[in-house]
Order: sequence, then structure tokens, then C-alpha cells
Amino acid sequence: MSFPFTKEFDWTLFILWLLLVSFGVVAIYSASTVKIEDDITHYDYYLKQFIYSMLALVLMFIILKIPTTILDVFVYPSFYLVFILLIVVFFMPAVNNSQRWITFGSVRIQPSEIAKVVLVLISAKILSKPHITPLQMMYKPLLFILPVFFMVLKQPDLGTSVVLMVTFFVMLAQADFPPISMFLIITPIISILTSFVYQVFILYAIFLIFLLIIKKFAAQYIIVIMIINIVFCFMTPVLWQSLKPYQQNRILTFIDPNRDPLNTGYQVIQAKIAVGSGQLFGKGFLEGTQKNMNFLPEHHTDFIFSVVSEEFGFVGSVLLLILFMLFFLRIIRNIYRSEVKERRIAMSGVLAFLGFQVMINVGMNIGLMPTTGITLPFISYGGSSLLMNSVGVALVLKYGGEKDI
Repeated sequence: MSFPFTKEFDWTLFILWLLLVSFGVVAIYSASTVKIEDDITHYDYYLKQFIYSMLALVLMFIILKIPTTILDVFVYPSFYLVFILLIVVFFMPAVNNSQRWITFGSVRIQPSEIAKVVLVLISAKILSKPHITPLQMMYKPLLFILPVFFMVLKQPDLGTSVVLMVTFFVMLAQADFPPISMFLIITPIISILTSFVYQVFILYAIFLIFLLIIKKFAAQYIIVIMIINIVFCFMTPVLWQSLKPYQQNRILTFIDPNRDPLNTGYQVIQAKIAVGSGQLFGKGFLEGTQKNMNFLPEHHTDFIFSVVSEEFGFVGSVLLLILFMLFFLRIIRNIYRSEVKERRIAMSGVLAFLGFQVMINVGMNIGLMPTTGITLPFISYGGSSLLMNSVGVALVLKYGGEKDI
């Protein structure tokens, strides 16, 4: 019962997690405080986040103490529970035109957050089985992932859906999935992206044929692969024309927010103003005007990085990103010091869904990524997100701290 207080326990990773969570509570305190001259109004988001932080700490300790064999028993039952919860979600009232939460009084649970961790554990189990073929590595995890993917997409929650698929592909890479097979899976996506300029698609098609020949693919396989890519190429403009004008406008605004500055582009424009106005050292704690004047929407959740940038400036933003970088480097260290394949794959999944969320959230706050509703891990307000992200960290601490068996 001495674990986690063994010499293998990664105290550095735990302290980095603690620093991120603590920074998040402070940032949410600022984001939930409105200061107009000497008039200060507080909202209780930061108190709730502090309570969630304490719950996360308890939950992490419980996971660290539970034997891995017992934890494994609950993996598949947890998936079926999550699946049921995702169905229940559709019977809940919509919040901001989305059905993502199950409400119990003042408590809201977001099942898609739980799904991220559960699918990581299931995929790791499948991908680490001995003598598994590349085809089995591909379709067996997808039997669990795809139903969740489409249910989350239906909510609608495109951001989390993308996170699920990106996480799966990173885990495939860690499981030694053949790189050429990985590339072939994403070729239809490349065909879609190049389809808007046919000259670019032709160059891409020539490159793809050349690559397949070098890799000594049989002629019939090359023909099938090229037919699939050509179908995706010609299908994209047809699908584009079938969209209604407002749907086309929303997609184009993702690319250029200035097309619709008072509607779909408003959030990104205001976030960029907040980030830029912070300059080098920021306007000072609680002094962010974009936040205080409520120009910046969702400033305690999706756009909290803009609050940090406005009040702490470039220096504060960089320090936060350095903290994240050290945090992720520590997870990578735990991945490569483990000799158990299943644990390495699971830890890679945790690294993927946390790292991808940071990249997307920061990217959308500075105008490099479309607004997808993805929060900044450990910093943005949200109980389900904080608890499940912390569970992911607990799994890394557990797998990295236990002796390899």
C-alpha cells in the first residue's frame, strides 16, 4: 500500500499538474470578475473550479491506489456506461444549441469527456495484443470509437469528435502501425483539401502514384487507392454547392473572420484584440478591458487564454506555454521509460488528447485555428473536463510509477 510514495513516482509531473490547475483557478477568478473602475463584481466560477480541483486530487489518489488488475476489470463496463450516458444526453435540454450535458440539479456531467479516457484505455488494450495484424489494429478499436464519434458529432461537438480521432491515430503510431498504411488512411482528407484547386490535386495524385510504385504496391491496389481519392476530390465541390449560403459563410468565416465580424467571426476577432492589447507585460491582474466590458465571449471557458494574454501579456502567455511544454515533456519521459506496450500506448493517448486540445485552443485564441469549442486543459472552467483530464494524468503517474510486469 506504499504506492504512490515510491521512488518511481514522478513528483515532477505531479507538481507541474498542480501548478497548471492552480494557475487555472487564478485565471478563472480573473475571468469571473468584472471590474469597472472601483466597482468589482465576482461570479462563483472560480470557487466551483477550486472544488473540482480538490475532487480531481482525490480521484487521482484513488486511481493511484487501485491495483492495475482491478482497474482493467472496469474498462469495458465503463464504455457501455458512457455509451448509455451519450444516449441520455439527447433527452436533455439544449444548452447554447448543443446537447452535451446531463444535468442533476446544479451539477452537469459531460459524457464525451469521460469517453476520451475510456476509449484510450480500450484502444490501448486492443492495440497491444500480440500478433495483431495492421487490419485488426485499424478496425477493432474503431468498433468502439466510431459509435461514440458519431454520437458526439450529433450533439453537435465537432471539436471533441476530432480529438477522439486524432488521439486514435497517435496511439496507432505508438503501436507501430505501418507508416505507409497510416498515410493511405489520410489520403482522402488530402484529396478533399486539394480538390478546390485541380492543378494542386493533379500534382498530389502524381506524387501519390509515384510513392505507391516505390513502395511496390500491386497495380490493382494502386488503381483502387487512386479511384477512392479521385471520388473524394470530385465529391467535395458537389457537397459544397449543396450547402446553404449561411453554412458556406460559416466555413469561410473560419478561414477569414473578417468576412462576418459581427456574427460568426466576432469571437475570434475579439480574442485577437485581447491577445494583442496585452503587449509585453499585460494590463495587470483583473484589468483586462475586453473581459471587463464583456466584449470577449466565453472568457472563462473557450477564450480564457485571451484573458491570460490581455492581463499578463506576452511574458505571461509564454510562461504558461512553457509550463505546458514541461508538462508534456514529462509525459513523454514516462512513455519511453515504460517497457509495457499497453501502458506506452495508453500514455500516448493521454498525451495526444491533452496536447491536441492545447494546440487547438491556443490556436483559435490567436486566430490560427477555427472556433471549435475546445477548452484549454486545466485552465478553462469545467468540472467534467478538469476531472477527466486529471484522470488521464493519474494514469500516466500510475503506469510510469509502477514496476514493469
